[in-house]
Amino acid sequence: MADLLSELARDIDQTCRLTGTFTLRSGQVATEYFDKYLFESDPQLLRRVAESMVPLIPEDTDLLGGLELGGIPLATMLSSLTGTPALFVRKKAKEYGTKRLAEGAEVDGRRVTIVEDIITTGGAVRDATLALREAGATVETVICAIDRGPNPGNALSDVDLTTRYLLTRADLDRAHQ
Repeated sequence: MADLLSELARDIDQTCRLTGTFTLRSGQVATEYFDKYLFESDPQLLRRVAESMVPLIPEDTDLLGGLELGGIPLATMLSSLTGTPALFVRKKAKEYGTKRLAEGAEVDGRRVTIVEDIITTGGAVRDATLALREAGATVETVICAIDRGPNPGNALSDVDLTTRYLLTRADLDRAHQ
C-alpha cells in the first residue's frame, strides 16, 4: 500500500504542481502553484484517489457530504464506488428555490462524513460541520485527499471533528524531489 500511495503522490504532484508566476488569494506572488482541480478533472487520477480513500470512510456513514467545489467530484466518485449516497454541501444556502445548504437526501438524524479535496486550515469544513449539525446531522469525521496543514489531522479538533487523510503536503514534497 505504501508503494501505491507513493506512486499516487508522485502522479498528483506531477499533475498539479505548476511553475511560473502566480498571484495568490493573499495578493502575494509565488513561483509555484498547486492546482488541485487538475487531479479532480482527470477521470483516471480522480478514480485512483477515490479508490484509495474508500478505507477512510467510517462504516456507519449514511451520507458522503462533498463540499463545494472540490469535495463534490470526490464525493460523487466515492458514492459510485461504495453505494453510499452523496450529499452536495454549499458554502452558503442558496437564496432561491429550496434554499438548502445541502443538496440531496435529508440530513436530519443521519451520519454525514464530510468529503474534501484539500484541507489546510479547515475553514470551509468547520463552517459546513456546524451548519450540518444545526440541521440535525451527526458529523464526526471528515476525509480528505490531501491534508496540507502544518499538523496533519489536527486542524479541526476545535469542533470535535476527526480528520482522516490520504496524503500530506510532506508526501507531495517527497514525491517532487
